Amino acid sequence: MSEDLGTVDRAVLNAFQGGFPVVERPFEPAAAALADHGVDIDADELLARVQDLDDAGVLTRFGALINAEAIGGTATLVATHAPEDSYDEHAEIINAYPEVAHNYEREHPHLNMWFVVSVAEESRVKEVLAEIEAETGEETYNLPKQQEFHVGAKFPVEGPQTQDIDCSALGPDVTPTDSQSLTADELDLVLEIQDGLPVTATPYADVAAEIDADVDWVLETIQRFNMEGKVRRVGVIPNHYALGYSENGMTVWDVPDEVIDEVGPAIAEFDFVTHCYERPRHDGVWPYNFFAMTHGRSEAESQERIQQVRDRMAEHWDVSEDDWDTLFSTRILKKTGIRLDERARQNTETA
Repeated sequence: MSEDLGTVDRAVLNAFQGGFPVVERPFEPAAAALADHGVDIDADELLARVQDLDDAGVLTRFGALINAEAIGGTATLVATHAPEDSYDEHAEIINAYPEVAHNYEREHPHLNMWFVVSVAEESRVKEVLAEIEAETGEETYNLPKQQEFHVGAKFPVEGPQTQDIDCSALGPDVTPTDSQSLTADELDLVLEIQDGLPVTATPYADVAAEIDADVDWVLETIQRFNMEGKVRRVGVIPNHYALGYSENGMTVWDVPDEVIDEVGPAIAEFDFVTHCYERPRHDGVWPYNFFAMTHGRSEAESQERIQQVRDRMAEHWDVSEDDWDTLFSTRILKKTGIRLDERARQNTETA
């Protein structure tokens, strides 16, 4: 699908995977920012192009990318083995759990199924994994995030290099708080926007009308959430497969503990590393404690990027071939997104 994109569409995708204005009519300053970078477009055409990209499946949605962890609850990555002769049945068992948000088949001689468990209360993780083990007869390996070095998930396309456009300052003047919980009104807002904003000339006003709130309050709250980290960014959220990023490589590394705090930020500097975490090892089964997710548009590009990560690693420690691996995804088994309903409600203030 990426080959069918025109120059202006590519400019829009490069510009607004974050940093979209949080004002009542956001497409007007967004179009002006593109015009300042030599992209001749007005607000009506920009809106129409985002609508078309959304309808065509180039976007997964338009709006605020919510940081589920900051909203409440917890999510964890889990690996398990699924026997080849009953692989699909194994996947069906795991996918039936509503707590399982994503599930991927990955290339590994033993741990060939990887899924994400998202729950409102951390104690539920152990319960879910125990239930899965009882049903499948296979052990699960919990790999919770210990340090987050980077979460970006931005996918540039060839075309106008408009990535330096950032309209995130175009919004109300707000002051961040240190509150870790949500008010009842904030909960309503989170649940309304978790699947995206309406692709209209006045998306924030339309959200306000849906939850019977004042539009200024919606603008101020989304802008504050952006500053507090409850929202990672506001903009177009691309479908990376539609953009040609077909090679999904999870690189894993056995980084010496004494240098991991140096290695993490160094690897996070790569713009093609979309996620970068420290996770626990499992003795005798899983020796790796560092995960860096890369995406490429071809096998050659993916291998080149992985080599760049390895070269950067080698600046900090003596990397051997036994110290790392890449697990490519071969099949999406489930991808529903992390549902915030239960997690956000659990984290809502009560009177």
